[in-house]
Amino acid sequence: MVTLVFASAGVFFFALAVRAWRKRRVAGAIGQTGGGVLFLSLSALAATLGVSTQGYRGLTQEEVALTVTTVPTGERAFQAFLEFPDGRDTTLLVQGDQLLVDAHILKWHYVGNVLGYRTQYELDRLTGRYIDIDAERTMPRTVHSLKAEKPLDLFDLAQRHVWLRLLVDTEYGSATYIDVRKPARFVVLVSTTGLLVREVDFRETDVP
Repeated sequence: MVTLVFASAGVFFFALAVRAWRKRRVAGAIGQTGGGVLFLSLSALAATLGVSTQGYRGLTQEEVALTVTTVPTGERAFQAFLEFPDGRDTTLLVQGDQLLVDAHILKWHYVGNVLGYRTQYELDRLTGRYIDIDAERTMPRTVHSLKAEKPLDLFDLAQRHVWLRLLVDTEYGSATYIDVRKPARFVVLVSTTGLLVREVDFRETDVP
């Protein structure tokens, strides 16, 4: 919607500029052309942000980012059944004593808020974690990506382009983990302070 509004304003100013040029109003034509360029640039910026935030979810309060049902399959190994808020689900095999999930979180400056953007997050990866540090160094590691495929990623753009600092207040990673000792069900929650995980009631029917 923001992209369309800026694009429409840009076209309107260019139409006024053409009219001014025909009437030989040079000063007015230059000013209206500048206005058209400005609004079309804002439209392109809004479109870029819209594409690069695909896969990110808007965040206004604590909400469920992921539901995980775990079933131990051996010593320091378990199966994790993942349920996403958008209805997707998948099953992963994980090595470790604990389940670890991390995410990217983006906070916007006032200008970004004016453009309609609020704090957003994207789950990044799910990892198996060992309690013992020596085991963490020597035992098999398991890392699964949770990111959605997209043509542009705002987290990467914000790290590479200085001009985005006018919009992005901060970008950072947040992670949470929990022991997996028995069949259990967890919800991974995200808030403006980061990720946290809570165990919820487990039922045999939760296992796919």
